[in-house]
Amino acid sequence: GYRRVFEEYMRVISQRYPDIRIEGENYLPQPIYRHIASFLSVFKLVLIGLIIVGKDPFAFLGMQAPSIWQWGQENKVYACMMVFFLSNMIENQCMSTGAFEITLNDVPVWSKLESGHLPSMQQLVQILDNEMKLNVHMESMPHHRS
Repeated sequence: GYRRVFEEYMRVISQRYPDIRIEGENYLPQPIYRHIASFLSVFKLVLIGLIIVGKDPFAFLGMQAPSIWQWGQENKVYACMMVFFLSNMIENQCMSTGAFEITLNDVPVWSKLESGHLPSMQQLVQILDNEMKLNVHMESMPHHRS
């Protein structure tokens, strides 16, 4: 996935620009998605606990237990595995932003969120080359004092 692409990009960039300091971090999703993921991680454990203990939460609420609950009671191992894997899948979706944002000297130079795709290695090298030339040019310009 992205981790492998990121590591490959970093390897090439550090070879080409040994002076560049590379930092990678996770791009946090919006708070609502983080809250949903947190809720699901707790809800998953509660639900698995109820399945194992066999307590019918629907009877407590004065409702008829749905047939999936009956199935879960007859197939506890499968039901727990299903709850676990489905919940993890949804949690991962909530926490995944698909972001691949690149900044150079705090200036954004690529955004997968905006462009919708990853830069090719050639694009990335071209962008960095242009940015480095621009930075060297700006630093060599005389500063005007007012």
